[in-house]
Amino acid sequence: MQTPCIHVCSMVSATGYCTGCGRTLQEIGGWMNYTDAERDGIMALLPARLATAATRSHMKTSLAERPERPL
Repeated sequence: MQTPCIHVCSMVSATGYCTGCGRTLQEIGGWMNYTDAERDGIMALLPARLATAATRSHMKTSLAERPERPL
């Protein structure tokens, strides 16, 4: 059975996705019970989820690194 898990398990509260694989907790928990077609459908969504998560993470880091401007 194919799995997207890369053993980097950390949930991002803003997106609800795992930073390693891009799945939700519900998807991770139900993975063994899904049909091959259901798993394939989820797998097709993961690249876009991970790209979105990476963009958001980069934006937060960039904002955090900005020096404060005096008022």
